[in-house]
Amino acid sequence: MNEYFLLPLASLPFPNINPILIQIGPLAVHWYGIGYIVGILFAWWYAKRLAANPKLWPDGVLPMKPEDLDDFIVWAAIGVVLGGRTGYVLFYDLARYIAHPLDIFAVWQGGMSFHGGLLGVILAMTLFSFKRGIRTWSLFDVVAAGVPVGLGLVRVANFINSELWGRPTDVPWAIEFPNGGPFTRHPSQLYEALLEGLVLFLVLRILTHSRLKLRTPRFVGGAFICGYGLSRIFVEFFREPDQQLGYLLGTNWLTMGMILSTPMVLAGIWAMATAKPVIQTQQQAT
Repeated sequence: MNEYFLLPLASLPFPNINPILIQIGPLAVHWYGIGYIVGILFAWWYAKRLAANPKLWPDGVLPMKPEDLDDFIVWAAIGVVLGGRTGYVLFYDLARYIAHPLDIFAVWQGGMSFHGGLLGVILAMTLFSFKRGIRTWSLFDVVAAGVPVGLGLVRVANFINSELWGRPTDVPWAIEFPNGGPFTRHPSQLYEALLEGLVLFLVLRILTHSRLKLRTPRFVGGAFICGYGLSRIFVEFFREPDQQLGYLLGTNWLTMGMILSTPMVLAGIWAMATAKPVIQTQQQAT
């Protein structure tokens, strides 16, 4: 009898949660959309708390006004959506959208790139910070500190949608996804939710509150970029590559996600290595 409990499970059952949370007539609210909305709202709320805490900043001088972040949330949402969609079109399925350009606007059919969304938000932060006279890197730091929560929620929504699943495996926690063929697969969406969401958030929390790294502009933002890139590269070894791309350069392991994440790791290391504490005589510099 004891030997029975030592045997590996064939697979864990897929939970079959309805991807639609609420539907009223033609109007449907998806978990995926909820993940984005809650993630953006949490990052806004958390950034305001960080920016309003004088203990985290040099000599207690706050880097921006709370109303600045109230206004920035609109810029951030636009950057995420436009950048995420544009990135997906360019990086992952350009041939399809050249053939069917109107599909670019069918965002309800899915297709968002984190790397594109990040570039969109960086552009939004740069323009907004110059407009308001805020240090760009300090704005990046407070926003980046709360982003992992949204990343984790969206990855859980990917799992609920039975999309972006992992490679075939026989590990005890493998799952047979309803649209993943007759294979048990890594629940790679949950690996990403854990690493990009929970673990990365806790690391950044330690940097902001225990190590007081908000006093060193671009260190927290650099840690976020590097941490995401490393997490994504690691999980890509367990994640099924996008069907329209497959593995790249004739390998059986290299994916587009790895290629796009590698510059993030290098940029994050550069940002942390070159970050310097704020000198109060330069407090107002952007």
